[in-house]
Amino acid sequence: MDKASKLVIVESPSKAKTIGKYLGAEYTVKASMGHLRDLPKSTMGVDIEGGFAPQYLPMENKAEIISDLRKAAKKAEVVYLATDPDREGEAISWHLKELLDLPDHKTFRVTFNEITQKVVQQSIADPRAIDYDLVDAQQARRVLDRIVGYQLSPLLWKKVRRGLSAGRVQSVATRLVVDRENEIRAFQPREYWSLDVKLDRIGKPGSFAARYHGETKKRELENEAQVLSILEDIDGKEFTVVSVKQADKKRSAAPPFTTSTLQQEASRKLNMTPKRTMAIAQQLYEGVDVAGEGTLGLITYMRTDSLRLSTEAMAAAADFIKSRYGDAYYYGKFHNFKAKSGAQDAHEAIRPTHVELDPERIRTSLTKEQYRLYKLIWSRFLATQMANAVYDTVSIDTECAGHIFRSSHQSVKFSGFLAVYEEGRDEEAEAVGEPLPDLQEGDKAVCADLKKEQHFTQPPARYTEATLVKAMEEKGVGRPSTYASIVSTIQDREYVNKSEKRLMPTALGEVVTGLMMDRFQDIIDVQFTANMENRLDDVEAGKENWKDLLSDFYKDFHQEMLDAEAALEGTRLKVPDEVTDEICEVCGRNMVVKIGRFGKFLACPGFPECKNTKPIVEKMPGRCPKCGSTILKRKSKRGYAYYGCERGAACGFMTWDVPTAEDCPKCGQTMFKKSGRGRMKPFCVNEACENFLPEDKRGYYKKPADKEEPEEKKTKKTATKKATKKTGKEA
Repeated sequence: MDKASKLVIVESPSKAKTIGKYLGAEYTVKASMGHLRDLPKSTMGVDIEGGFAPQYLPMENKAEIISDLRKAAKKAEVVYLATDPDREGEAISWHLKELLDLPDHKTFRVTFNEITQKVVQQSIADPRAIDYDLVDAQQARRVLDRIVGYQLSPLLWKKVRRGLSAGRVQSVATRLVVDRENEIRAFQPREYWSLDVKLDRIGKPGSFAARYHGETKKRELENEAQVLSILEDIDGKEFTVVSVKQADKKRSAAPPFTTSTLQQEASRKLNMTPKRTMAIAQQLYEGVDVAGEGTLGLITYMRTDSLRLSTEAMAAAADFIKSRYGDAYYYGKFHNFKAKSGAQDAHEAIRPTHVELDPERIRTSLTKEQYRLYKLIWSRFLATQMANAVYDTVSIDTECAGHIFRSSHQSVKFSGFLAVYEEGRDEEAEAVGEPLPDLQEGDKAVCADLKKEQHFTQPPARYTEATLVKAMEEKGVGRPSTYASIVSTIQDREYVNKSEKRLMPTALGEVVTGLMMDRFQDIIDVQFTANMENRLDDVEAGKENWKDLLSDFYKDFHQEMLDAEAALEGTRLKVPDEVTDEICEVCGRNMVVKIGRFGKFLACPGFPECKNTKPIVEKMPGRCPKCGSTILKRKSKRGYAYYGCERGAACGFMTWDVPTAEDCPKCGQTMFKKSGRGRMKPFCVNEACENFLPEDKRGYYKKPADKEEPEEKKTKKTATKKATKKTGKEA
């Protein structure tokens, strides 16, 4: 074959760069930049009467890419479609084949669970045909969501508010948040008490704490009367140690990451949203330029529900652990984990592709977010092949007047996998207790102090993004590839708000969920949605026809739509206004949040008697450098945040830089920092101060001088724009 006679098509440039490094000169690697054709935006694009046939169109903004790929495909003797190894990746490959009019004899499908030289070359050497069962499963999901969105959303527009949209799985996720909020509202706290004593040993030095446990069996103290009765029984009496139990307690490492557990742990430990976690993981999977190594894919494919690890990966981890930590820290054999029931197990668990590339070694080649996420994945994987942690535990029962008081303590005897990694928790960790003296059965003690305390049971906690993903996985709602988009979508649509890391339904979310529960019980039903996911899995496995699935769904859904239209005829549901602490200066009422054509604003609820309105602003730390007034955060017409003095035009101060709570140590004025992600270094904006940092040194991108347009060309372009605008108006 001629040079560059083989074409490989992937989704992204970074993936193309990594794969291109591993293939020879006869291969050309190009990126499709994701999907190249999709359903139309302006219409449903699904012919329901014609057997649910989707009407795919080339994407207008991808015309140049399509043209370039067509030319490259025409010249190539073989085309390898190397999109991601999941349903969506398979569908993208099929769309490429159809769009580029590729014949079967020259078209091959390849997938990479990890982008390493060995795997890439093995996959290219052993290609396969497009899996149309996977394609059909993706088409079924896409058409399902399109039907629900395009038929249900107009109903929400008419009955609730214009601009609303409904999603099949997102509606169920919103319901989970609403249901939890209703549980919290309905919760009735229950009283209980704790009784702690501090005991001094008789005839021996040392004291220790103990908590009331019960009599012959564990007993919970329900009221103060029960506590006072116990205090009366033990008043002035000796305590006797009746039981001392010591044992070694072993703890195994957590399994390797799946998509769900990675999103949960990144949320707990790194404060990353699921959407951001997946974006950074995609970068690590597709390839990063590592100093001294070139472009490397650092982790395996990150959309998976499998706990399976390859033999080669576990062997590499074993060698690394023995060489760095010693033989005692190795598990002793390959540590395999059993997948949960219902897991597809199509790919390995998420792990590093090269365990010898420890995070510190490549830290300078990664962004801050890439480093933190890679370290999390690397540490978790290494811990899976390390020895169990061993705790030295002791439990001591001390008796007085028939009442048992228990003391306990545990300490790490052998760290094992804890030397590398410890899993985060959503709830508070169990207390380990204070260190205890060397007590023996029969030892005597007296009460030196006691503490009785009233408690009340707490309502269930609101979901965090991590616990919502966990709940969706447990209930079978969504799949690894959809968790992140579901969680971000319900927030973007303002059905759910995040406050102090907890998710709360908005008034809008509760009204829409209430409507869905009244009129679309299947759509909003958790079990129905989970069963639909299982049926999509059956389509993927070739056990069910995708159009039969759509037909079964649409028959009931269409009837529900007709019934809802009839039942809600002439009805419009009101969304309660969000009341704020802002007081109306005109009439003294608490102002409410309203939504207009330019977004949210504050309005007086006394309209039309009182027509006072004002924009929603956020007070920032620091003081205006021009007049010392408060700085407010505002939004431009295009939605970008900027910061200005509360006095507005009377002062004139405005900046894109973010005010901080820090003052300049030289001049005392408020310091600012560059906007954007990550921790930015504060700087002084006072030109008279020796700490002043000029604007061109604050780290913002500046267009290179050689790329700036000549003044003459700019003038011509401006004149052309004006002429075009004028002609358009005349027309």
